[in-house]
Amino acid sequence: MLKTLIRRELLDNLMTFRFAAVLLITLLLVVVNTVVLVQDYEQRLESYNDSVKRHQQDLRNSKTYSTAYLFIDRAPNPLSIFNVGLDKRLGNLIGIYHGFMPTLWDAQMHGTDNPFIAFFSSIDIVFVFEVILSLMGLIFAYDAIAGERERGTLRLVLAQPIGRGQILLAKYISAMACLLVPLILSLLFALLFLTRSMPLSTADFLRIAGIVFTSFAYLSLFYLIGLLISVATRRTGTALMLAMFVWGFLILVYPNLIRATVNPGGDIQARVKTAQNQIQQVLDEYERERQKFLENEGIAGEMAEFSKALGFHHQAGVDPVTLTSYIENMSVISEIQPDFEKYVPVAKRYYNFVEPLVTRTVEKAWRVRKQALNDIYVKQATTDRILLKLSPVGTYDAATQAWAGTDLPGLRDFFEAAQRYRKAKIDYLYAKNAFASREWFVADKGAVDWSTLPTFTFQRSDVGTNAKRALPDMFLLLICNLVLFMLIVLIFIKSEV
Repeated sequence: MLKTLIRRELLDNLMTFRFAAVLLITLLLVVVNTVVLVQDYEQRLESYNDSVKRHQQDLRNSKTYSTAYLFIDRAPNPLSIFNVGLDKRLGNLIGIYHGFMPTLWDAQMHGTDNPFIAFFSSIDIVFVFEVILSLMGLIFAYDAIAGERERGTLRLVLAQPIGRGQILLAKYISAMACLLVPLILSLLFALLFLTRSMPLSTADFLRIAGIVFTSFAYLSLFYLIGLLISVATRRTGTALMLAMFVWGFLILVYPNLIRATVNPGGDIQARVKTAQNQIQQVLDEYERERQKFLENEGIAGEMAEFSKALGFHHQAGVDPVTLTSYIENMSVISEIQPDFEKYVPVAKRYYNFVEPLVTRTVEKAWRVRKQALNDIYVKQATTDRILLKLSPVGTYDAATQAWAGTDLPGLRDFFEAAQRYRKAKIDYLYAKNAFASREWFVADKGAVDWSTLPTFTFQRSDVGTNAKRALPDMFLLLICNLVLFMLIVLIFIKSEV
């Protein structure tokens, strides 16, 4: 009997106009949008490759250790086509220098110069599913029970030897089978375009499978919401109005309401001021130690002559908030001054003392700044995401971002790799005894050989890590599905026909 009911419901759904509409609309939006997204990805990838080549050439042109300010680039994520997340919102270019801590807060941006593509590529595939499939799930479900009750066919069905739970199960299975057709077909067409334009690894296909499974759970949840409305009402008109209200609130109103009303607690300016004062104390300590060294060397009163003879200038000022300025700012000596050799020995001792001090100062200041940023911004973002998960849209978006690797932890992986590379570069400078060498500040005896400098490499997190990050949100979607289905069964069993 269950098979007969499923076959009947399946045929009824397949022959409706709404099935043809959802199939056509989903295919059209996903396929057309995928073409635009692929073009945007290709332009971002081209910009990334050009930037990498330019920065490699800049490094080869650096003649001294002190002027080698490395830049590393974050490659665009091919799975951002499914959910762009933070992949295009946060910077993808950061400097590597012993006097600077690379963080996502200070990253710069390079990308497509085509404003048309940049505008339309903000609508990713998951966004289409969030809006269209959720609406279609409600439309498929709103009259599933209310319509039959209104037409009187529900009483005839219940007159047969079949349980009410079987009726609900048959409607669920048949409707989800129909809704999966546009979901799977649109994704297959999207994958066809993707594989023709970019190489995808086995891990990428597993991540896409995770996105598909999460999309199914999201679609199922909205169908069950519609089915709950259908079970609880007796007229299709009432059910339809309630379904549209629920859809508008969950998709359009609630997410924007959370983003607009949730603000970080406390006085932001006071927290920023506290962090600035703490960082300034760190910088003051640096300046005291530097001045103490100059006094011990006996050149504290002739720093101007010292700098003039070596052909560079000293900059002690630093932005205490971002700490993006160098504590030491030097340039290649273009002309040897008459007193140059006189100051070379003391210059070696000076930079052998100051540059490691700069490194430690930057790390101390970053610890203060990191805590302040976490208190002001990260906690707010975490609160926003928790509140957004009260809507299925927020949970679905968070899960698919985790699968694609475009969430905040996925981007933090890159900047953590950048900080490790900074450490590797500092170790390289120590190994070369660069701070105490003549090549630190002058190239009169030949430019520095950069062939032995460690190269920066970054691999996206493995699929296991993506699954671990997506699992809590996926589990929440599945639990909501289960709770809703049980609630629907209880209401339907106790309701009168």
